[in-house]
Amino acid sequence: MTVNVYDNANEMAAALRQTDQYNALKGAFTKMKADPIAYGLFQQMQKLQGELEQKQMAGTQIGDDDIQSMRDLSDKLMKIDVMTELMNSERAMNQLMDEMNQIVSKPITDLYHD
Repeated sequence: MTVNVYDNANEMAAALRQTDQYNALKGAFTKMKADPIAYGLFQQMQKLQGELEQKQMAGTQIGDDDIQSMRDLSDKLMKIDVMTELMNSERAMNQLMDEMNQIVSKPITDLYHD
């Protein structure tokens, strides 16, 4: 019997969109995008993270100035209520994803523990 796990994965993705965690995250992200200051800082953070990832991939040392820039930007973001709400929603979503990953990977875990 052949099973198409991709069909199951697509069903899981559809179910995920119906969870409280997803809807809270979606709502928090929409709120954050509606705040021009928060969204501008968010975009800066994404850009900086991308630049630092590129440095790491190129084998370039991330300097103290880079780290300080990331901390400063993060501190600014965490003072904005809509960002705090977004971060809390992301944590709840990540917890759900971790639990789902444990369930999906259980057959492999069990294989190595038998």
